[in-house]
Amino acid sequence: MRILLIGGGKSGKSTLAQRLAAALSGAAPRYYWATMTPHDDEDRARIRRHVADRAGMGFVTVERSFDLPGGLAEIDPNGTVLFDSITACLSERMFPDGTPNARAGREITGELLTVSRSCRHLIAVCDDLWHGGEDYQAWTEVYVRELAEICRALASEFDAVCEMTAGLPRLWKGELPRV
Repeated sequence: MRILLIGGGKSGKSTLAQRLAAALSGAAPRYYWATMTPHDDEDRARIRRHVADRAGMGFVTVERSFDLPGGLAEIDPNGTVLFDSITACLSERMFPDGTPNARAGREITGELLTVSRSCRHLIAVCDDLWHGGEDYQAWTEVYVRELAEICRALASEFDAVCEMTAGLPRLWKGELPRV
C-alpha cells in the first residue's frame, strides 16, 4: 500500500504516519527514511523530537535525500517505509549549494515512485505549503509549485491520500488501515 499524507506544520502527519507504518508492517521490517539535513538548532530539535516520538517502535533509520533508489540497498522489499519528508527532500535537492536546481522536483518524483514500487508499503509525508496564499520570491514560488507537482504525481498513483489538519485526517482518496 502507498499512502500520501499532506498537511500543515504540526498537523499530526508524522504521528499518523508512524502509526500507519506500525499497522502495515506487522512483523516485517519498518524503516524511517529521513531526508532533512539539520542546518540550525531548530532543525536539530525537530529531529530529536521525531527520534523520541518513534523510540521503541522498531524503526531502522535510512538517511538519504539524493539518489533515492540508491537507498533501496538498505531496505528489505517486504518492509514498510515511512518517507519523512518530501518537503525536506525537495529543499535539499533544489538548493544543494545555494544554486537552484530547477529539475529537482521531476527528479524526486521519478525516484520516489521507483522507491514506492520497490517496497511492500510506503507512507510519504509532505507539507502543504501551497495553501499559504502568499506572494513569495521567485525561487520560493518555484519550490512551492514543485512541491505541489510532486504531491499531485504521487496522489495520482498512490492508493490513499490523506490531509491532516489539527490532528484530524481527511481522506481524499482510498482508505487507510485501522490504527
